[in-house]
Amino acid sequence: MTIILGLDPSLSCTGWGVIRAEGSRIAHVANGQVKTDAKAPIADRLHHLHAAIAAVIAAHDPDRAAAEEIFINKNPQSTLKLAQARGCVLAACAAGGLAVNEHAARLVKKSVVGTGGADKAQVQAMLKVLMPGAQVAGADAADALAVAIADANLRSIANLRSP
Repeated sequence: MTIILGLDPSLSCTGWGVIRAEGSRIAHVANGQVKTDAKAPIADRLHHLHAAIAAVIAAHDPDRAAAEEIFINKNPQSTLKLAQARGCVLAACAAGGLAVNEHAARLVKKSVVGTGGADKAQVQAMLKVLMPGAQVAGADAADALAVAIADANLRSIANLRSP
């Protein structure tokens, strides 16, 4: 059994989701969102984000983490803020002793829904199928759960291919 922490980093609202994976079976453990105050100084926002993710790691003791690879926005400021939040989240994982697997958004969608072009509604609908009864905290938490599920699926496939 493996506990996986999925992360969808953002400075405004970072989603997190914890699943338990055993072979091809997955189970929901917990999920949530970490929101930061847009009016606060960026250093305070990053500190809050780091502390919150560290608390999630301490509470759920995952075996590894997974995060979406960064994408480039049209707005350079948005990309910079995303990169800072992502770095903060990855640092919290490293401080917690977690290896972090990184996956492209299209690969996450393909692994969970079956097509890399799936929209958020399709991902959320599939989460309801894969984890019936799970109460998802919001869109960012749903994305984080999808990252964790994709990581579990991709690891299972890699294990099947290993001699």
